[in-house]
Amino acid sequence: MRKVYTRLFFFMFLFCFLLFIVPSCSVSPQNFPIIPFDEGYTPLFGDHNLIIHSDSKTVHLSLDESSGSGFASHDLYLHGYFSASIKLPYDYTAGVVVAFYLSNGDMYEKNHDEIDFEFLGNIRGKDWRVQTNVYGNGSTNIGREERYGLWFDPAQDFHQYSILWTDSKIIFYVDDVPIRELKRTESMKGDFPSKPMTLYATIWDASNWATNGGKYKVNYKYAPYVAEFTDFVLHGCSVNPIDHVTTNCDNTAQISDNVSFGVTPLEKIKMENFRLKHMTYSYCYDRIRYKVPLPECVINPQQDERLRKFDPVTFGNGRRHRRGKRHHRGKDNQAEDAASF
Repeated sequence: MRKVYTRLFFFMFLFCFLLFIVPSCSVSPQNFPIIPFDEGYTPLFGDHNLIIHSDSKTVHLSLDESSGSGFASHDLYLHGYFSASIKLPYDYTAGVVVAFYLSNGDMYEKNHDEIDFEFLGNIRGKDWRVQTNVYGNGSTNIGREERYGLWFDPAQDFHQYSILWTDSKIIFYVDDVPIRELKRTESMKGDFPSKPMTLYATIWDASNWATNGGKYKVNYKYAPYVAEFTDFVLHGCSVNPIDHVTTNCDNTAQISDNVSFGVTPLEKIKMENFRLKHMTYSYCYDRIRYKVPLPECVINPQQDERLRKFDPVTFGNGRRHRRGKRHHRGKDNQAEDAASF
């Protein structure tokens, strides 16, 4: 039996070694430790709308007429892997935004960085939308937004949403499926996030832009809107917010080493399939905002043709429709679809 295991291990190692140029044996997100809420986070605002379960494993954030709510990580982080399982509000959710994101806007008001997962509510009968965005050094005039549908109903159960951030790339995952990879290029200059950031989670009223450019507002008849968070992962190079001394950087280096060549070949196929099926907007294909695509954009003709049928409302006139979410202190086909990525 020992010989069988030894031989199996050898072949697995050989397989990984032969594919080292684009490795398929990168570290799995499931290998990162899950921590209790109070070990990594603290309430941010809307205390009466933030409920921490007694075991500190699950948190409810709610939005009602009085306030939204949110929490933030104790530490700042410079690179790492950040994840939570989230269950979104159900029924009529137009105008509601649930956000899971990294930002340093409270420290660098004019040149801050940000990496966003934003979940955009909808009218009854319409699906939630997921939006990702990346910018650095205060480059808010250049939006790198992308928007997608999902292959499941995110209000029916918990699903994992993860951000991997290294000095060379950012990868967004949904249930361990990479949905977006943004590689740092020379042309981006300071637009790539490079300063320590805090991890945030919030729910708030974005009636003025979130659903069809503000056409549909939050209807508090359906309040409270409750978003549930669990399975918290904070695995990165932590930075003390007072003296800016970094710790745990060896772990982050290991993460970077394992993903230094990007997503694996199998993940690449899943990502491209997801994007061709579910992406409804990308800044790279927005001819109204950008007459010439930004330098890092690689245009896929098939995707270009597909996205023409989607109306880029909210982005078409180039204005920024949201800012300040940090400061809202007052106010049986699923498995088949996932396997096809």
